[in-house]
Amino acid sequence: MTAVSTETNSTPIVSVAPLEKVPLESYVPPAKPSLIGLSRAEIAARLGEIGVASAQRKMRTQQLWHWMYVRGAKTFAEMTNVSKDMRAELEQHFTVDRPEVVAEQISNDGTRKWLLRLPSGDAFQKAHEVECVYIPETDRGTLCVSSQVGCTLNCSFCHTGTQRLVRNLTAGEIVGQIMVARDRLNDWADRETPTGSRLVTNVVMMGMGEPLYNFDAVRDALLIVADNEGIGISRRRITLSTSGVVPNIIRTGDEIGVMLAISLHAVRDELRNELVPLNRKYPIAELLQACRDYPGSSNARRITFEYVMLKGVNDSMDDAKLLVKLLKGIPAKINLIPFNPWPGTRYECSDWEQIEKFSEYIFNAGYSSPVRTPRGRDILAACGQLKSETEKLSARERQALRAMAMTD
Repeated sequence: MTAVSTETNSTPIVSVAPLEKVPLESYVPPAKPSLIGLSRAEIAARLGEIGVASAQRKMRTQQLWHWMYVRGAKTFAEMTNVSKDMRAELEQHFTVDRPEVVAEQISNDGTRKWLLRLPSGDAFQKAHEVECVYIPETDRGTLCVSSQVGCTLNCSFCHTGTQRLVRNLTAGEIVGQIMVARDRLNDWADRETPTGSRLVTNVVMMGMGEPLYNFDAVRDALLIVADNEGIGISRRRITLSTSGVVPNIIRTGDEIGVMLAISLHAVRDELRNELVPLNRKYPIAELLQACRDYPGSSNARRITFEYVMLKGVNDSMDDAKLLVKLLKGIPAKINLIPFNPWPGTRYECSDWEQIEKFSEYIFNAGYSSPVRTPRGRDILAACGQLKSETEKLSARERQALRAMAMTD
């Protein structure tokens, strides 16, 4: 994306938006760190630091793991099979805190968006906030999770991409979003329902940020989310979406093993350079080769290619034909996303008739081509709309929303 600036009696200066933004701040842990997001080995090491005997650490770690990730305990006091003295010692040094719900908005279609405040040990630093979205459907409940405060990239069609990059989230802050959703939905092990089925069944790393520019924290978080003795969401129900950070795509398959989604959105480098400026660093041919090499991909584990439908920009039948040609040989499905407008955007959503023609051509070529139903548009919770809009509310409005969130 280019921006043109002019000065009196001078030639227009064309500036090119940077491919990636630099983080403005670093994470400062609170005085009492949360155990959420630590691996079993890390928890055992923390226990050793407060004097727990080595012979007890494995058992204590397993107790904590169960209470945090199966039962959803919010305090050590709830951990009734841990001795009172041990609970007091844990309380002195640690917490099991997750992000704080500042505001909750519920869409007309049942989609929920939470504005979450992240704890910090820096009293002089403005509290950081991210958004997380829950999308209920008849056969699943999908949680859209953020990986950064703001976003690394400058994708021109995405509202989130217009934000600054403040910092990466920690593994605990990523896992904490799933825990908050389960808190709000009463979705822990002792939830009383006729079927006992979960409400949060799927996780998509499609919220604020580029997950593969925060690889280590995303990996560590998703391994906890997929752990069968904890949160227990199958890797086949976890999808990581990237704009095309090629060097970390293979690592995702090797080290995390989740489903992969690619934010493609264009079939020609010239256009993708504008829509997804990262393409100037990792062009389409290089990106698609990484997809062909993705570990574990098959017809049963297809890569999803996300394609936002922009009127008069990337929605012609020539685009559809080239898309099919480009993806030849890749186990793939194409997820067509009607563009979700946001204040100030210059793009429009493709006409529905054109979206149907585009989808039909892809389907007839042998690819699944579902059109994603827009969810949560009325609360700016749909794909590409996340930008912590709640931050712009007045203090009185924010206080009212927070009060509503606390009453449920």
